[in-house]
Amino acid sequence: MTQRYLAPMEEVTGYLFRQILNRHFGGVDRYFTPFLSPVTGCAFKTRQGRELDPKHNEGLPVVPQILTDDPDAAAEMIRFLATLGYTEANLNFGCPSGTVVKKNRGSGFLRDTEAMERFFERLFSQELPMPVSVKTRLGFADAAEWPAILAVYNHFPISELIVHARVREEWYGGTPNREAFAYACENSKAPLVYNGDITSAAQFQELTEEFPNLKAVMIGRGAVADPGIFREIATGVSMSPAELREFHDDLYRSYVNLWGVKDTLFKMKEVWGYLGDRFPDADRAKKHIHKCRNEAEYLAAVRDLL
Repeated sequence: MTQRYLAPMEEVTGYLFRQILNRHFGGVDRYFTPFLSPVTGCAFKTRQGRELDPKHNEGLPVVPQILTDDPDAAAEMIRFLATLGYTEANLNFGCPSGTVVKKNRGSGFLRDTEAMERFFERLFSQELPMPVSVKTRLGFADAAEWPAILAVYNHFPISELIVHARVREEWYGGTPNREAFAYACENSKAPLVYNGDITSAAQFQELTEEFPNLKAVMIGRGAVADPGIFREIATGVSMSPAELREFHDDLYRSYVNLWGVKDTLFKMKEVWGYLGDRFPDADRAKKHIHKCRNEAEYLAAVRDLL
């Protein structure tokens, strides 16, 4: 059966979110961390340290994602991850953020296939203690770039290729390019994982029927909007309103215990940016939450919605 992956989403799918999603619903075969910059040591009081702290990921199949344009730094971090007990690393070649792209990292790398080639040649010339996968987009400005980019990936022993079926300039808008993804299915040497706009169990089923040889499907925004989606795909049991309320309350309390109310309200508003889409009047629901200025207002707004 096609596996199910939780996508890395900055400020959203951190370790607490992963723990609570697993506790309430499960159904995830691999959890990917939001991207991490290479480190030579790990202070577990930092955000990156908390993400990597083995006790925060105990019992979960977690894959750390690395963002860098330095192959030696990537190799060093991969070796460090092995000392923490991780068994796979993922490289980010897809982040569309302007600050990331400006440094020729993430999807910024896709503008220069020669630089990509040099990066992978140096990285894979070193002894690495674990498989390395890549998360990519189809190109920077146009999907016509994709065949040349895929050819670079095909030169190297990438363990799997996770393809967000958009180019960087589309960000998260428009419709994922299934035709370009089909090209990857016909030509990729690495096992393929699809990513992009899967928001229901029915869409997952339709996708896997269209591409029956997929290794996995990665879901991000659709899983924040519907935390029960992975369980529903695996078992057919959809999330009930009561389960959503329990998930929310657990997440909120856990955030407050770690960050306090002020920071938690900010983080929960990020979550509601996706979760609000499940309500009939999504714009009104999200606006209602985002107007909240304190805990009492927030909890009252959530009670009204749920």
